[in-house]
Amino acid sequence: MVIADDHPVVLQGLAVLFEVQDDISLVGQASDGTEAIRLVGELDPDVLLLDLKLPGLDGMGVLSQLRAMGTRARVLVLTSAAGPGGPALALQAGAAGFLYKDVDPDALVRAIRSVHDGNTVLAPEAAGLVAARPGGDVRGISALTAREREVLALLADGRSNREIARALRVTEKTVKTHVSAVLAKLGVADRTQAALLAVRQSGADR
Repeated sequence: MVIADDHPVVLQGLAVLFEVQDDISLVGQASDGTEAIRLVGELDPDVLLLDLKLPGLDGMGVLSQLRAMGTRARVLVLTSAAGPGGPALALQAGAAGFLYKDVDPDALVRAIRSVHDGNTVLAPEAAGLVAARPGGDVRGISALTAREREVLALLADGRSNREIARALRVTEKTVKTHVSAVLAKLGVADRTQAALLAVRQSGADR
């Protein structure tokens, strides 16, 4: 994992927290956006823990560049504050999660593991903002690709990632990627909300 934050105290505190985790290895620390991009390119981490407020290239710029690079790193935003549209914009830009810095340390560790496993994680406050944003409704379904619509339909049927993988004849990792994309495009916090939107759309089409 790589951390990108411009506050030395935060970097040191997080490093200490992750040092005692058997399954989390901190391989790099960046104090600005440009360095974060460089480290991700060189070290190819599974997860990037990213502050949105960085000198030079900010967190949103980092997300944009990482998407252009096609990196496999999953990005968990950890920031002190963001505007009402911050969580939704971060998800649209490719973030896999959005948390605030007042998060409990144990919850942060769980979130990192969850993001690593292909899930989308949102702070409760962020989830409310994302779900309420314009476009976080049935209209967002129009932004989905044909395959993402198939995944959404199976989600609405209550299928697990393994079951979806079998049905579509793809790997579970591919399904996780599709599910994350569906959640981000719909602007919802979890699979349940995505399924509800699918059911609402189905009812509206009848």
